[in-house]
Amino acid sequence: MGQYLPIVALMVLAVLFGLLSLIASRLLAPNRPSSAKEAPYECGIVPGREPPERFPVSFYVIAMLFIMFDIEIIFAYPYAVDREFLGSFGFLEMVSFSAVFFVAFVYVIARGALDWGPMKRANGSSEISDAPALQPLRSVRVVGSEGRATKDGKAA
Repeated sequence: MGQYLPIVALMVLAVLFGLLSLIASRLLAPNRPSSAKEAPYECGIVPGREPPERFPVSFYVIAMLFIMFDIEIIFAYPYAVDREFLGSFGFLEMVSFSAVFFVAFVYVIARGALDWGPMKRANGSSEISDAPALQPLRSVRVVGSEGRATKDGKAA
């Protein structure tokens, strides 16, 4: 038990410091509430409009793809570290998981999960929806190029 005494002492000191800090801030801090102080903080930007009703699902799909890539790397790491111990069973498990993940990744790419930017329907309207008939616009507006010289020497 003596070997854990420093850890217990540090835990007690940490809890005491936290409690004393909370008590001191309640006693010493001025209490002057206002509507500006009680408003939710939005990174200093005053919202100019209400947020849209729907949030595009493609953001969540991309997030899930990143999580899947992380899981695949975590799954491959033990095999890379100790492949002699895991042998062919570990290799087959890693390859089968990677194959299933690759098929899912190809499916998501084929559905257009990485097609970002303004979308245009086949009939010409610019309404954004999750319908498979959506196609990305052909023109891309480059922001910040005003006044800069182009390749032929003329200003944009």
